[in-house]
Amino acid sequence: MITDKAQLKEYLGRDMAFFHALSGRDRLVCVLTGDPAWRIVKYLRFLRREELHLNRCRGPVDRVLAHWFRLRKNRLGERLGFKIPPNTLGPGVAIYHHGGLIVNEAARIGADAVFHGNNCIGNNGKTDENPVIGDGLDLGFGAAVIGPVTLGNRVRVGANAVVTASFPEDDITLAGLPAKNVRQEHP
Repeated sequence: MITDKAQLKEYLGRDMAFFHALSGRDRLVCVLTGDPAWRIVKYLRFLRREELHLNRCRGPVDRVLAHWFRLRKNRLGERLGFKIPPNTLGPGVAIYHHGGLIVNEAARIGADAVFHGNNCIGNNGKTDENPVIGDGLDLGFGAAVIGPVTLGNRVRVGANAVVTASFPEDDITLAGLPAKNVRQEHP
């Protein structure tokens, strides 16, 4: 949770690692051409600044700034297809594709999460319980984590997999519909 400018700098530095992995020339081309990668960077910056002002909230200026950054984030989110509420993602987020990234406001995702696009993390519609996910999540294209699910650290979820059961183990790969631990089935 971001509560001061030092934490904001740390979170933004870790969030931007995927963008800074590009060469300086490629980053400049992304900025000048309005590439979705640059828009994703802007979205994450707005999200983190919203979190800072929302969590710090020392007075009316912080409340106004939290709303201002939420407005900018939400407008850009409409173009990208993202809906990520504040304080749901740990530091080090990497989002590789725009379009269809939905995170429920009660979900909790640890540090260094990777999203490949068209992902959903939320409740199952029957209960208000949401996923709690450890560090190092790698969510493949079209994958979803639905319901009162707990996932361990460094869990990889394959493309189009739907996780509806808890897998608290670390270092596993899930695939299928419903998702199953691939390593247990194929030693």
